[in-house]
Amino acid sequence: MSQLNPSRRLFLKKSVVAGITVYLAPLNSRAYSALFEEKILQTPIWNPDTGRIRHRIDAKSKALGKKVFAYDIRATDMPHWPQKQAHAFILRATQADRIFKGIDLSRLGEDLKPDRLVTAEDLAKDGIAFPEFYGEDMLLPVGKTPAYLGHAVAVLIYHDFARFRFAKNAIQFHPEAIRYGEKTGPLERDPWASFRYVRVGGEDPYAEDVFSSLKDMPIFPAGLRKRLPVWPEAREGGKLDEEGMFYAQQLDSAIKKPSDEMEVLIADYFSQSVDTSAMEADNTNGWFDQASETLHMVIPTQSPPELAAEIPKMLAKMNPAIKRLIMHPCYTVGYGSKDHSSFPFVGTMVAMYGGGLPVRLANDRYEHFQTSIKRHAFDISYSMAVNKSTGKIDIFRGYMTGNGGGRCNFTPSVVMVAATAAQSIYYIPKSDFASVGLATRAIDAGSARGYGTLQSMAATEMMMDEMAARLKLDPIDFRKRNVLKSGMKNTQGAIPAGAIRADEILDLAAKHEMWTARAQRKAEFEKQHPGKRYGVGFACVQKDFGTGAETSFARVEFTADGKVVLRHSGAEMGTGMTTSQAVVCAQWMGRPADESHFSFTDWDMLPMVATADPYMMSQEDQDRLSADPFWSPSYCSPSSASNSAFYFSHTTREASRLLFEHGLWPAALEIWKSGIGGGQAAPLVVRMEDARWVPEGLTAAGMQILPFVSLAKKAHEMGLVTGVVVHSFNRWQWAEADFTLDGRQQRLPIDGLSLRKGSSEAYEAIARDRVYYPPMQRNNAAVTYYSAIGTLVELAVDTGTGAVELMDHHSFLECGNLIVPELVSGQLQGGLAMGIGHALHEYLPLYEDGPGDGTWNFNRYQVPRASDVAVWKQTGDILPPLSETDPPKGMAEVVMIPVVAAVINAIAHATGHYFRELPVRAENIKEVFQ
Repeated sequence: MSQLNPSRRLFLKKSVVAGITVYLAPLNSRAYSALFEEKILQTPIWNPDTGRIRHRIDAKSKALGKKVFAYDIRATDMPHWPQKQAHAFILRATQADRIFKGIDLSRLGEDLKPDRLVTAEDLAKDGIAFPEFYGEDMLLPVGKTPAYLGHAVAVLIYHDFARFRFAKNAIQFHPEAIRYGEKTGPLERDPWASFRYVRVGGEDPYAEDVFSSLKDMPIFPAGLRKRLPVWPEAREGGKLDEEGMFYAQQLDSAIKKPSDEMEVLIADYFSQSVDTSAMEADNTNGWFDQASETLHMVIPTQSPPELAAEIPKMLAKMNPAIKRLIMHPCYTVGYGSKDHSSFPFVGTMVAMYGGGLPVRLANDRYEHFQTSIKRHAFDISYSMAVNKSTGKIDIFRGYMTGNGGGRCNFTPSVVMVAATAAQSIYYIPKSDFASVGLATRAIDAGSARGYGTLQSMAATEMMMDEMAARLKLDPIDFRKRNVLKSGMKNTQGAIPAGAIRADEILDLAAKHEMWTARAQRKAEFEKQHPGKRYGVGFACVQKDFGTGAETSFARVEFTADGKVVLRHSGAEMGTGMTTSQAVVCAQWMGRPADESHFSFTDWDMLPMVATADPYMMSQEDQDRLSADPFWSPSYCSPSSASNSAFYFSHTTREASRLLFEHGLWPAALEIWKSGIGGGQAAPLVVRMEDARWVPEGLTAAGMQILPFVSLAKKAHEMGLVTGVVVHSFNRWQWAEADFTLDGRQQRLPIDGLSLRKGSSEAYEAIARDRVYYPPMQRNNAAVTYYSAIGTLVELAVDTGTGAVELMDHHSFLECGNLIVPELVSGQLQGGLAMGIGHALHEYLPLYEDGPGDGTWNFNRYQVPRASDVAVWKQTGDILPPLSETDPPKGMAEVVMIPVVAAVINAIAHATGHYFRELPVRAENIKEVFQ
């Protein structure tokens, strides 16, 4: 039943990992309708006059309730699967301070015993374990203390839904199903990671730094004491890290004993743990066909390449052996919560014990709260020294700890990013930021939207208002005095990419009526509403986008009858990247892709390889490995870090550009030059830079307009380039490579290239002549790409109840050229709602009284509703690009950050009290008026 249909071979990715042949067949593409009947992605409805798309290419499927997401998939939906669906649920420890002694299923009786019980003993016998990234004990062995609350201890599998449902109801909220022994206390473990970034600038913002991470090095602990970092000894003229600590020590002395001209503010801030509240709970559905030794998996994920590489390794020791893995990566919605989640590996393990039936493992909302990746809770201590006469920041110092929970996940990079982002939009002459990611018994935290920057920058913006009040300065004017401008350095000593436009946002906000009329409106409102206080708050941040090792594939081609087809490695996770990437093709193709495929992994035609850690390899290793013309520091990125608009679009755009230059343009010239004496082109100067797409087709310098279909047909007839595959890599700047094309060497901002010519189906991988990878030292910069946003908030506070009424908010966003304006608007509105939730509503206790006990749901966890976010009054301005050549910038994360601080600053304006712990709830505000 599981044998592959040869007619579908071209739609499947085939590779061999750990001796297992891996096929990937995404369900979210029209090309795979043979596997899945519903067609999710539609042909774009494009208006060539306006260059706008009418709606998302998945809009119809979503609006009509089709099976877009993996959570809706059952065995009956999958061709060639058995039609009977089995179901599973997991028992999890709700105490993490005592020995696990086993499980007690007596509540189930004989009738509800599982058809298959899976424990750690089974996994040990069968050789199944998490990939190293996810830590130990996929299922907790008897005799060990759980590493974290919610640690899985056993899987119960049922071959029919009725018994599954009754059994789950009978045992789900009964902690006595887990037996515990002696009390050990929570596990004590070393921090997941620690970082420190010290910078002392030169005589002015543009001079060479005295010391910085980029120029010299970041600082790492010399050891640990009581499981906290011990930093290197401070020594002037010592080793680089010792010298860095010498400067850190000088800054500490200046904070402790400031001169009379300095105003110093020292404040502690707290940002809570929250759930990402993804509407699609974690789930998998999998079937192991023992007869053909084939495992079939339906998995929602932001990172299909990771699963394709790691699942076979996890199963390599299985007995009976697995020869094939057929994985269907699906649409998902997670905003980070499904990026490197452990759940797909657990679901894969469960599928192996289905006894020949497909097993669906799908969290309900209680289970999702108990296990899904959380946003890190942060404790932050900031110190800021400002010159009283100039109002300029001299020193900014921050020590922060992020609670990473029981598994490491992305905690090291989250706390690193938090430290490097703390400066927000400001130029800081002298800075010292240290961060530690703690290992605790909390649910593991990871790649949640904001990624550490929400925590550190919101605190910075709250401090800016409090400092402005001390200095008796207008808060926006105080920001203007300190704003980072183009060409200045960040706190790592790197110059951010391109023009920095936060100063423009500050100018716009300062002139907005909500700000200029705030004193008058406050007086009028409070006079008309006794018992209420009116406040206006502002905050402005700029956030990096990307990871420092961004890479992707894109394949763009056109058929002889004029259809444009796009295939991309990126996965849709709710941002609308499927639509935006199709539209990116229009710049060079004159129209969006007619057919698009995402989570695509069939890149055999461009055999790139990655054999080292892109963050940790030495410069010598990079130089040596890059001698291989198809080697890259990284193979393929997941959808994360706001990477689709800038990074994913780069590969789509470069593939389209090469397809135009080497296919459509020479085809156009051939048509225009045909005829006596060089045809219609001879009397004119026709250059490629003059080419323009108009609604009817392509023209240049007065040439006859050529419809796309005519160009496509001619290119196929002439054997020109009709398909392009590119691979790109970015380490805070693009890798470039020299390729010889048509006898001429070109340097291109990609590191891998493959071409198809004419109507051939075969691609030829082009070995690059030379490659120019960004130096490893760029890692010390940590970030260089930024998007900026400022938000004004108008609210009222009830002095009796403490309730906050959000009356209005207005945002100013800078994100380059918009690919699809409606998607930017949607991300802006959704991000604002999430930020308001973080500021006022959402909160998860970290430990025994939190979601790890399995009893949390939206009845206990408050998210903002439409009435809480000024949904009908909110407005926003998007700064126009500097020119039509500006790249689009990643903005999905940054939009949620300034509103957090703006809300708190507005409450301070209303109440006179500066809150420093999030969320600020009604009971906190009531205390101010008591």
